[in-house]
Amino acid sequence: MNFELDPLRDERWRKLVARHPASSVFHTTEWLSALRSTYGYEPIVYGPQDSSSELKSGIVFCKVKSWLTGRRLVSLPFSDHCDALLESRAELGGLISPLREMVDNEKWTYCEIRPTIIEPAISAIFGQNHYYVLHAIDLQPRIDVIYGKFHHSVRRKIKRAEREGLTSAEGISELLLGQFYKLLVATRKRQCLPPQPKEWFRNLIANFGVRMKIRIAYHQNTPIAGVLTLNHKNTVTYKYGCSDARWHPLGGVALVFWNMIQEAKAKGYEKLDLGRSKISNNGLIVFKENWGGVSTNLHYWRYPNLLQSHESLRNKAIMGQIVKSAPDPLLSAMGNLLYRHVG
Repeated sequence: MNFELDPLRDERWRKLVARHPASSVFHTTEWLSALRSTYGYEPIVYGPQDSSSELKSGIVFCKVKSWLTGRRLVSLPFSDHCDALLESRAELGGLISPLREMVDNEKWTYCEIRPTIIEPAISAIFGQNHYYVLHAIDLQPRIDVIYGKFHHSVRRKIKRAEREGLTSAEGISELLLGQFYKLLVATRKRQCLPPQPKEWFRNLIANFGVRMKIRIAYHQNTPIAGVLTLNHKNTVTYKYGCSDARWHPLGGVALVFWNMIQEAKAKGYEKLDLGRSKISNNGLIVFKENWGGVSTNLHYWRYPNLLQSHESLRNKAIMGQIVKSAPDPLLSAMGNLLYRHVG
């Protein structure tokens, strides 16, 4: 039987995240605190039964309790990936078997995990539910070698941004957040999706501080592109990107990406995590590969593995049509209402 702990109160989780080589920004108490503050999710860690005072292994979840989408354990909501932090791979089966019992006893509708590494114990208990591609850039080579791996179209866009005299700013000020969020709303509308709540980004700033950064590119003082990154140990994680499509030819996206890569390299980070892409989103996959991103397969696993119904897919299509025609203030209100139910 597993024991449970609150990762936001029990210092043992923070220490495990700090020392475990598989930990990511999504394991951190900063990320978990932002999830709880924004969406009300309760984080919990399951670990092997052990009388030791030191936590040597654990898997973190959020309890998502929604009248709209049900009660479920997710590791973790709005997180691209989240591995179990194990002392030994043999421990995984013992950690996740009791979770199946909780679902069978109707405590939860389902349980979902998002590991980067597929272990035999996962496929024996869970079913594959979603498929993604995960990209990362190795920052350990010299910066000229990294630049040389960019597709010629990327190098051309960087030079175009320089010729156009685009400028940039970075930080976590309220001004930058406002400019970023306006671009994000426009981007999500193009994608037929409501934007995340603005409060989510404020909570990320409050928890991560200088370990988070917003970068904005400008054309004659007009914000035209932005990215948001989070830092953890030796990795910079690119989490959100946005842009004004009217200015795409000027290379604003290329400017903020190139600045992001150069700064990460200069500060000694070893990897840039570019996040997940749906396997159906060929444009995003090509975009990341053009920057030298190396892909790996990423599978999400659920118990029980409930496939999407035609009704669910139809509802998504209807939502897309609503988003396309909605004014920006209504889009933000939709995001505030819906996101706590979809994590």
